[in-house]
Amino acid sequence: MLRLEMRPQPSAAWSYASPLLAIALTVLIGMALFAALGKDPVAGLRVFFWEPVRNARAWSELLLKATPLLLIGLGLAIGFRSNVWNIGAEGQFVIGAVCASGTALALQGAGFAVWPLVLLAGVAGGLTWASLTALLRDRFNANEILVSLMLVYVAVQVLNYLVYGPWKDPMGFNFPQTQRFDVTAQVPRLFEGLRVHLGLLLGLGAVVAVWLFLFRTRAGFAQQVGGLAPAAARYAGFSSRTALWVAMGVTGALAGLAGALEVAGPVGQLTPHVPVGYGFAAIIVAFVGRLHPVGIVGSALLMSMFYIGGELAQSRLGLPKSITGVFQGLLLFALLACDTLIHYRLRWRKG
Repeated sequence: MLRLEMRPQPSAAWSYASPLLAIALTVLIGMALFAALGKDPVAGLRVFFWEPVRNARAWSELLLKATPLLLIGLGLAIGFRSNVWNIGAEGQFVIGAVCASGTALALQGAGFAVWPLVLLAGVAGGLTWASLTALLRDRFNANEILVSLMLVYVAVQVLNYLVYGPWKDPMGFNFPQTQRFDVTAQVPRLFEGLRVHLGLLLGLGAVVAVWLFLFRTRAGFAQQVGGLAPAAARYAGFSSRTALWVAMGVTGALAGLAGALEVAGPVGQLTPHVPVGYGFAAIIVAFVGRLHPVGIVGSALLMSMFYIGGELAQSRLGLPKSITGVFQGLLLFALLACDTLIHYRLRWRKG
């Protein structure tokens, strides 16, 4: 029979092979799921893995959805490496969108490009919302997992209050949404006729910045030591409070920027449908990318495929909206299972 045997030391090869095996298992289980639902498995794989990359317009939509996942995943990677478990990036994303929208509405008709101010407002909003969790953890030792998660629901209620109340467009036929933002408040697009915008370049710039911070600065080294060996970090004089505030602050700022790019980019206004789960999906993105900035680029593209594939599966195959979450969950559980092979090896033994 097959048994798990602990390795003398973690396998470096399996740390890279595990995500690839997890993706393969997700595809196989997905095919079985399509067959069980009475759908053609080949057609199901086509809408998930071919349609999102079949032409320039499809690539534009893929990169558009990958941008917020990339930004939030980078921030979460810093936090998770520091052993700071910020699960509320979705709330920081929402508050970033709210603050960006408030700035865009306040500067309607300004007559000059205000989108940089809109993005800065989103960054400030996400940073402030994440700082609430950091403050409660720092001063009262509150659990950051629970606090950050509960603040997600508070953020959504703030959003709903504004779009159903004071910010509701009086000319919007009673729909819960704000006015459309001026062109000056919208993020410039990179290509004519395509929706991908400047946020993609900001995301790629963030990849470089996070890589330099983690692997080429003393502060980044201190963050990682605090996560791997807290006692060693204390002995070396690294501050756990600083690590907490840096991890929460960077994650909140990047999540707020992602929220600002969402409303100032493809949406163009604030609606109650802005929170689509990017903050939670980015947790999977960070771990599939092995908490490495370069790996997160690939995993963000993969998760973006799942979002677009889920939308296409609804319209073309008649599958429910939850199919996107099913694929995300399959990938996460497959990764957790495959990660076992990093610390254990399979051995065949006679019963």
